[in-house]
This record gives sequence, C-alpha cells and structure tokens, in this order.
Amino acid sequence: MINQQRLCEEFARQAAIASPSRREGEISRYLTWRFQELGGTVTMDQAGAAAGSESGNLIVQIPARGKESEPLMLSVHMDTVEPAEGVTPVLADGVFTSAGETILGADDKAGIAEIIEALEVIRERDIPHGPLEVVVTICEEIGLVGAKLLDYSLIRSRRGLALDTSGVDRIIRKAPCANKLRFEILGRESHAGIAPEQGLSAIAIAGKAIAEMKLGRIDDETTANLGTIEGGQATNIVPNRVVIEGEARSHDGDKLARQTEHMVGCFQRAALHASVAIDGKVVHGAVRVEVVGDYPLMQVGEDAGIVQLVREAGAALGRTIAVEAAGGGSDANIFNGHGIETVILGTGMDRVHTVDEQVKVTDMVRVAELLVEIIRRA
Repeated sequence: MINQQRLCEEFARQAAIASPSRREGEISRYLTWRFQELGGTVTMDQAGAAAGSESGNLIVQIPARGKESEPLMLSVHMDTVEPAEGVTPVLADGVFTSAGETILGADDKAGIAEIIEALEVIRERDIPHGPLEVVVTICEEIGLVGAKLLDYSLIRSRRGLALDTSGVDRIIRKAPCANKLRFEILGRESHAGIAPEQGLSAIAIAGKAIAEMKLGRIDDETTANLGTIEGGQATNIVPNRVVIEGEARSHDGDKLARQTEHMVGCFQRAALHASVAIDGKVVHGAVRVEVVGDYPLMQVGEDAGIVQLVREAGAALGRTIAVEAAGGGSDANIFNGHGIETVILGTGMDRVHTVDEQVKVTDMVRVAELLVEIIRRA
C-alpha cells in the first residue's frame, strides 16, 4: 500500500533543504504547508526564541477518523548536524546518499518522510484511526533543546513514538540519564623560563585529576567521558586556567550520582593538593564545577501499552519487533520525563552524523508500513 515513488520524492525534497540546528526556518515552513495539506492543524510554540532558532517546535493535530481512542504522538526532529549546506540527495541502487561532502539528513528526515507517507496512505484509503499528534522538534542535535522547551500544554497524548534511531523493526524502551560536566581549573601564571617556581600549572592539576579518574565504561549501565579541553596561553607561560567538559551517563540514577561525585572529587582533590609558596604565602589551586542534568532516565516497561501496540502491529505484518536498550539520549527521554510514555522507533537511517550517511528505500517503505498498522490499531 506504500507509494514508494511518493515516499522517495518526499524524502528527497526534505533532504535538499539545509536545516542545521537553529536554522530550521525553511524546513519548518515546508513542513507546516505539508502537514496542512494532509489535513493537520499546525501550531508553532514559542521555543524558537529561547533556543535562538528560526523556528519553534511544530505540533500537528490530525483529527480522528471513524474511531475514538486516546491520542497517539509521533515525534521527529527537523534539525540536522553539520555539514548541511548544499545537500544533494542521490538515489542509486535503492539507497539514498549525499552527492558531496555533506551529511544526508536521514537523521531525522527519514522519519518525517515515513510519517508523511503513512498519513497519505491513511487518508487515501480512508483507514479509521484515533486522534494523532505529530511533534516536530527543533535543536535536537545540540542537546534536545526543542523537546526541553516544548509547550507541553499543547500536547494531549500520554503515549508516543519517537522516530529517531537506526535499524528497522526495532524499538528502544530504555535509555540512560545523563549529566553534563564543566570543570574550570585555576592555577597561577608565571614566566616558564624565568620564574617557574612561582607558577602553579592548571594543566598539571588537570592531569593529576584525570589520572585518578575512572572513565570509559564504568560498568554495564554506566559510562563517563571527558570530551573537550581548552587552556593555556603560550609555551613560555605557566598556564593559570584550563576548562574541561565531559559527561556521565547511566541506566541507574544512583550510579550516575556516584560517578558524577567521583569526577568532581578528583578535580577538587587535585586542586587542593596543588600548592606553591610565594613570599611566604601558600597558594593553592582551585576548581569551579558546573553539573547540569542533561536528560532524565527513560525506562518504559516491557508490558507497557505502547510496546505492546508496536509488537501487535509488527505481528499483523508477520514481523518480530526487537525491544532493546540504548546508550544515548533522545527527545524520548524528555517526553517520558513529562509523563508521555514514549519508545524510540527505528527509521532505517545508517552511518548518521557522517558524510557517509545513508538510508535504504526498502527500509523506509518497511517503516511506513509499520506506522500505518500502528495508527490503525492505536
């Protein structure tokens, strides 16, 4: 029942529109028109101003047709990572790639195209369904910003699907909570050749802290990483400041708290133990710490209604739906934190966040078929 040519044309149109985070204006205008054409009522919230984006989040209301039920939310994000300027989608041997040195944008435009095709099929075949809410967020790629700023008073659904992961016939029901960490290590500057004994190296302090720190895979539920470091002025100056940013993630909130405390403690101890005597006065290192909760834990039960809905839809199509856990966060974490029981559905996108990004047409067709059956049964 899926119109493969229409689906391909839809994806190609979207992929050709550059929409890196905060520059979603053009894709937002296109999607507003497209969902209105499908009979949806489109509302844009005020998240754009707070996010510094050209657009707010889009909330599309699709009225029920011949069937009353609780509303179902379908979520995607309209922004992409860079490089996104001048994307030229190419279809060869049933696979979409980009023609140049850009991403393709299948993350997350494959999901948007699949939803649109499912809505096309439902409309043209007059398939009964309950009320639908399509939520298209901004700035997902830079920290789930759109979902965090979403006006939840506009959302009625208490269950949903976020189309935003690789593979097909699979859903993610568990994902970790995470903290973002920023450490500003302070020492004392001095001339490295004339008076090094009067300096206190922030780089050396950071090095001692990191040497003590547990990083990488901590256990089967927890990971930690220091991802960026910046500091120093010149090779002949003892550095007085270094800024290090990192993260910790866990499928267990208590473990996340302990790992965060461990990382903070390593820097605090290294700074306290670093000292230099200058004119009879002892100068110690210091550290300024910022810990920001990035996203909450996502744990949807195996027997949850939304999980069973997807499994039943898959079974009706002769498929087995894999139910898995993931190591990263998504808009679904935020939705679950707001009481919308949401799992993540695979869209077929592959090699995302690289210039080798791709998506198979047969996979997009497969996802659109599953969506039609989910909507029919919701």
